[in-house]
Amino acid sequence: MRLTPIDREALPRALDRFGSYLPPDTPALAAFGLIAATIAEIDAPYDTALHRRAALDLVASFGIPAIHEGPDSGFSWDGAAIRTRSEASVLIHEVAHWQIAPPDRRAMADFGLGAGPETGRVAEADAARCVTDAVKEHEELMASLLGILWEAALGQPAIHAFIEQNWLEAWERPAAGEQFQRTVDDLVARGLIAADGTPYAGSAATADISIRNSGQASADTSTIAEAGPSAGK
Repeated sequence: MRLTPIDREALPRALDRFGSYLPPDTPALAAFGLIAATIAEIDAPYDTALHRRAALDLVASFGIPAIHEGPDSGFSWDGAAIRTRSEASVLIHEVAHWQIAPPDRRAMADFGLGAGPETGRVAEADAARCVTDAVKEHEELMASLLGILWEAALGQPAIHAFIEQNWLEAWERPAAGEQFQRTVDDLVARGLIAADGTPYAGSAATADISIRNSGQASADTSTIAEAGPSAGK
């Protein structure tokens, strides 16, 4: 759902302004360029059968178990498998959550973050929540952006998710670019994306990323809480 409507005529100006907040020759500017370039596809068909096939292939590339059901009958992630009958962008977003979650929380419904918007068994997912608001917000920001970058890497119109998930909400203020840059830097530091903004593929790097995220989780719990939550998506 698009929470902050963007006038189509204003979109190029919003993207130009947003990009101006990002320092040259940085991963943040490179990542933004990958997303902004998909404006050329904004009127192309979205969530097509090919998009969903690519999302399923992404799930398989990480060796993530899948249940071909809708999450409204259970959980988006039930602690062991991902439910795949969702929009392509939603499924890709769940893969991003799986990448980011430390190994112990991969065994929890919806990664211990509380119920996601697609989950049907809301009370159970919320009961399994084990993180602070600040940690949840931080992971949601990272999963949002990582998923959007995956969409761009897969040749899908990532500009839709970039708008829908409110990254352009405050495009007239430098704070919008600052939050984007912090999130990109976090993804680079965790080994989830390259300096050019491209996400790392599954298999070989997955174990190292899991170990890195496991160590980062305790730091997030203490330091992110002190910093306070970022602006919500």
